[in-house]
Amino acid sequence: MTHRRLRPLVGALLILSSPTSLVAAEPDSANELDPRTAASNEPAKPLVAMIQSPDLQAVRDAITTAGGTITHNLPIISGVGVRLTREQLDRVVAGVPNVERVIDDLDWEPEPEIRIEGDCTLRSGIQLDWQGAAAEWTLYNKGAKPLVVNTIKIEWPASLGALQAVIAADRSLPMITVEGESGQRWTDPAKPLRLGRDESVAVSFSFAAAPTDAHLTQNELSLTAATSDVCETELIPSYPEPDKDSYFAAVSGAALLHANGVTGKGINVAVLDSGLWEEPDEITQNTQGQPRVIARYDAIRDIEGAPVDDDSGHGTHMVSVLARSSVTNRPSAPQPSYRGIAPDAGVVPVKAIGETGQAGFLDLVRGIQWVVENRERFSIRVLNLSFASRPRWPYWADPVNQALMRAWQAGIFITAAAGNEGPEPMTIGSPGNLPYLLTVGAITDSWTETERNDDYIPDFSSRGPTPLGHIKPEIVALGGHIAGIVPPNSMLARQFPEYLLDTGEFVMTGTSQASALVAGLAALVLQLEPGLSNDELKCMFTSTAEPAIEVDGRYAYSPFMQGEGLISVQRAITLGKRQCSNGALDLEKDLMGIDHFVGPALFENDQPPSLPGQNLIISDRDSEKGMSDTRRWGVEAHLQRLTEKPSEKPVNWYKIYLDERKRLKSLVP
Repeated sequence: MTHRRLRPLVGALLILSSPTSLVAAEPDSANELDPRTAASNEPAKPLVAMIQSPDLQAVRDAITTAGGTITHNLPIISGVGVRLTREQLDRVVAGVPNVERVIDDLDWEPEPEIRIEGDCTLRSGIQLDWQGAAAEWTLYNKGAKPLVVNTIKIEWPASLGALQAVIAADRSLPMITVEGESGQRWTDPAKPLRLGRDESVAVSFSFAAAPTDAHLTQNELSLTAATSDVCETELIPSYPEPDKDSYFAAVSGAALLHANGVTGKGINVAVLDSGLWEEPDEITQNTQGQPRVIARYDAIRDIEGAPVDDDSGHGTHMVSVLARSSVTNRPSAPQPSYRGIAPDAGVVPVKAIGETGQAGFLDLVRGIQWVVENRERFSIRVLNLSFASRPRWPYWADPVNQALMRAWQAGIFITAAAGNEGPEPMTIGSPGNLPYLLTVGAITDSWTETERNDDYIPDFSSRGPTPLGHIKPEIVALGGHIAGIVPPNSMLARQFPEYLLDTGEFVMTGTSQASALVAGLAALVLQLEPGLSNDELKCMFTSTAEPAIEVDGRYAYSPFMQGEGLISVQRAITLGKRQCSNGALDLEKDLMGIDHFVGPALFENDQPPSLPGQNLIISDRDSEKGMSDTRRWGVEAHLQRLTEKPSEKPVNWYKIYLDERKRLKSLVP
């Protein structure tokens, strides 16, 4: 990856919500109010602001003198968070000659609830509830307006025998066979199923015979429900034995390492998120039953050591992906293996995100600062960031990124979610736009553990480049339908009951899960090589990722979608390079403001962002969603399907393959 230098503009960077916000007010005439303002006796509404200056003590003194309140001391970015009025802020800035930056629009209100947006708000339960020969399927209205469901279609395997009855809302739904269609359908515009706001309805299907395996039968069933305006939802597939395994550890390769004693032991991972539910033993204890929550910090309240209750559920889900220690008891899985990626890693939950998933960036900076300040005290080696927001500033001017550059400099390896704003280009969120850390996009495995030809990048996974042309994400990892733990009274469990399994687990999809998974893989590699630097570990992952390749020898996805490809922890351990070219990137100069850097992406006229020569090496066809006859992940899989020696153009995959084989042979004594 090539980066170009960008020398900073001379002068301070001043960011304000209003271009006139720092203009001093005219003094009032003696004993006389301006008639334009005399009508209101209400006190001025306080602002939430951040001030950066090399002389923080002078800023603090000026804030105290002006009557403002310091809310956040942030020396990691030479800043303070403050609550004060506009007039007080003007006085502070006027009284301190070397203020470098003011951001004055940081007040925010959390959303009262999460609503699914769009015209189609019909959702269905992720799992069928079987009672003997009857399966119950729950439909949900997730929007604010009523829904009218007037069509249900079903196809079922012959092993269940005849469909006996379909019942919903205490009435029978007469099913008919439609010529040209398989299965049966119910359609009744005159007497539809009505779902009001937040309402659900259970539809029961009774068959002549009970299934021998409910989970396998779910994969053989086809269920679709539709509204009068053709808004549809359908039953999704299931893993064969979700009650015995979370599957993502096996799909990612972590389970094979577990079976060989590599479990993340001795590596502590901080998770900057919404907190942690510390009731389940598989969250709070390692595989030996020993406590493994190393420390706790609430960056919202600035309290260390007290429980960081997870009102959202998101943070607990990330920790369960990263480090859940319950065993996998599916016989066909590697033994022993566990449901989390690094089940013996230490966990440090840092709470900076509220119940609805929103966060003030002052709290985020304070959380990162605490991690950096306590890195040695709690042996924190990895930091996971499973959140993203639309970038407001160049990467080096973002206060969160400024703190993260200090964390990377301090030796903390950082994984970040790319974001869930795809499929359009330039949708990478912050802090994933920071070029130094490892940004992770998502793939889905289509609920098939061993079949790789149906693995694909879903639309939600955010695409690069960043606004400054950096290639992001650097890698992709499994992020589809990840089962984990959330508190039963959390916001996620309350507002999204359709994603709960009968085991009590909660299924989530997103780059958040992909990032947490990679943070766990980082802990596994660091257990084997604790002396790796951040750049070395990042290089190991990126240099061995397996790209998706089309049959014509070109990349199936742009680097803006897949980065270097799908992460492979086994390849990283055996073939990973320690030194990768970072072009002109220089963290020290970035932090000092001497140089900043832009990436290799080209922005020309009204064309989508591109890379030099990309038309020669990137396929111009859209890669299939689901099973593909032409897409393969990895060089070896690509070459295996070719019937003759591959061409050396546009990419000489054969030479790459031979070089890797030579390196592998050199590892054998």
